Amino acid sequence: MTMIKLPDDTETEVDTSRRQLIGGLCSLLLAPLAVGAAEASAAAGNSGRISFRITRAGLIIGVGGGTGTLSFNGRNYPLSIGGISLGATIGIASADFVGRARHLRRASDIAGTYSAIGAGLAAAGGGSVARLRNSRGVELEVSGKQVGFMASIDLSGLRIRLT
Repeated sequence: MTMIKLPDDTETEVDTSRRQLIGGLCSLLLAPLAVGAAEASAAAGNSGRISFRITRAGLIIGVGGGTGTLSFNGRNYPLSIGGISLGATIGIASADFVGRARHLRRASDIAGTYSAIGAGLAAAGGGSVARLRNSRGVELEVSGKQVGFMASIDLSGLRIRLT
C-alpha cells in the first residue's frame, strides 16, 4: 500500500482509517486462535506435587491405607489413602511415594479411584514407579521405596480423598 504524504509528513485520514480497519480485521481473525490456546491450556490443567505413605499388613487377610499431602497452587491439602490391594497376605510393609499430579484444574480433582496406566507398578533400582489415572483425567506419576516384608504393594485401585 502506498502512503500519501502531505507536505508536513502527516498521513491522510484515508490511510489512517485503512490501517485501523486492517488492524481490526486481523484482531478478529486471530481472536479464535487466542481463545483456543487459552481453552487448551485450561483443559490441560496444572500440576501439583503429591507425597503419601501407605502401610499394609496382614495374616491371611490384608488391609492397607495411608495418608499424604497434595501441594497445589501454593497450598497443601491433606489426603486419605485407601483401596490398596487387599487379599491373602502375610507380612507388613510400608512405602513412601512422591511424585507429580498432572491435569488438575482444582485440588478436589485429586479425589477418586486410580487405575494403572500401561504396565502399572514397576520395580526400578530397589524402588517402585507407577503411573495412575482417575476418572477426572488426573494422572499421578509416583516413585517410592517399600520397607518391610511383604509382596509388593499394588497401587491399582488406589482411592484418594481430600480430608
